[in-house]
Amino acid sequence: MDKLVSIWESSGIVQLEIGQLVMISIGLILLYLAISRGFEPLLLVPIGFGTVLVNIPGAGFDTAPLYDAMGQLQTPGGLLYYIYHAGIETGLFPLIIFMGVGAMTDFSSLLSNPKTLLLGAAAQVGIFGTVLGAVALGHFGILDFTIRDAASIGIIGGADGPTAIFVTSKLAPELLGAVAVAAYSYMALVPIIQPPIMRALTTEAERAITMQQLRPVSTAERIIFPLLLLMLVALLLPDAAPLLGMFCFGNLMRECGVVNRLSDTTQNSLINSVTIFLGLGVGSKMSAEKFLNAETLGILALGALGFCIGTAAGILMAKLMNKFSKEQINPLIGAAGVSAVPMAARVVNRVGLESNPQNFLLMHAMGPNVAGVIGSAVAAGVMINLVAGS
Repeated sequence: MDKLVSIWESSGIVQLEIGQLVMISIGLILLYLAISRGFEPLLLVPIGFGTVLVNIPGAGFDTAPLYDAMGQLQTPGGLLYYIYHAGIETGLFPLIIFMGVGAMTDFSSLLSNPKTLLLGAAAQVGIFGTVLGAVALGHFGILDFTIRDAASIGIIGGADGPTAIFVTSKLAPELLGAVAVAAYSYMALVPIIQPPIMRALTTEAERAITMQQLRPVSTAERIIFPLLLLMLVALLLPDAAPLLGMFCFGNLMRECGVVNRLSDTTQNSLINSVTIFLGLGVGSKMSAEKFLNAETLGILALGALGFCIGTAAGILMAKLMNKFSKEQINPLIGAAGVSAVPMAARVVNRVGLESNPQNFLLMHAMGPNVAGVIGSAVAAGVMINLVAGS
């Protein structure tokens, strides 16, 4: 009888706290959104499942290893502990994913219409606007955000999940769960969030603007561009070099034409494998004590605001450029300046077709879309450079 009582008292049911039950429910909701609704399933499935695992009482998935006074290992750490510290705390997983994204990216649209780089740059206003909002909340004592927290939260406005994880793991790892969930949730909600903003800031005539066909881009241009981009960024802003370095390396493998096997591996099996562990590692930071607080709600609200600001800034920049350009730009493509590749470009194309069934904007929108990836990586480097010592 005593043994049965001991077994019962050591069970997870007895140890389960309300906060853990809430977080398990949140993990199940994330799984539902990913599986049933198709919201960023590649990340939300492992994040949701990791959330469930880390909140099972007594399982010890995220416990640290225990050493004795002589430094001898007594109790090994939990699975999620090692995944997080080996791949996310070191920055390894986000960098490998950035390499895979680079291998899947075609810069032809940007190279054939370089001025769309300005649209991707303008959309990064959302990042810095979110930083200012977080700083203001911390300054007035509404929420307890430090400058390092604000920089991590701000990256959500760029709609770039790996970059948000990379920056947050360096500056504010305790916020990683909330920042990652916010970043990927808003990326998944691009088709819902962006169209109302696009329609509110443009006229029917502007949405119907037809853009000229893009010029062909040579192989030499596509090979030289990632090398030139890397050298410029590495020399001007070394803190952005890790992200853009891996991004450019992946793109070079794609374009050089002599390492197709490496490029295929990077685009498929490698990025897929790392994505699994990245999601589980993020889930390890979604325990009840780290996630259920007022700061999490503030992060979600600020992330949404930053995403909306970035979308609006790209559209307004396109409208401004039209005042000084003979060749008119459809302002809708400015909304693709956020880094949600290629979803934002697809949304632009869909909204454009509503106003003009012959207006195919997908390739034009890919220019600012990939420019947004570059812009978010540069913004990340700026954040790390400015606040890492704070």
